[in-house]
Amino acid sequence: QVQLAESGGGLVQPGGSLRLSCAASGSILSIDAMGWYRQAPGKQRELVAHIIGGGGTNYADSVKGRFTISRDNAKNTVYLQMNSLKPEDTAVYYCNADLRAPGRANYWGQGTQVTVSS
Repeated sequence: QVQLAESGGGLVQPGGSLRLSCAASGSILSIDAMGWYRQAPGKQRELVAHIIGGGGTNYADSVKGRFTISRDNAKNTVYLQMNSLKPEDTAVYYCNADLRAPGRANYWGQGTQVTVSS
């Protein structure tokens, strides 16, 4: 059974920073890609940032230059460093992973709330 455990969400003032973590656990053979998505109230879930096994990354235009995704392969963990946060970044953030355990499948975390407000 594969699980994705997110942590690091919370309440922060505009301009502040947060760091999200997502650790994958279970009988994992390999992880092809990991990413972060977010869903604000009344809106569809959207990609925030994505990182593949070779280290390549891509970001939503709205977070470029402010957010950084990174990955610790030894720990099966992905991070999202969020700086210069804006109220419009408020959403539930979900971790996602494409991995083999042993068959290839896509998994979601339970989500962590990020609220940017003064």
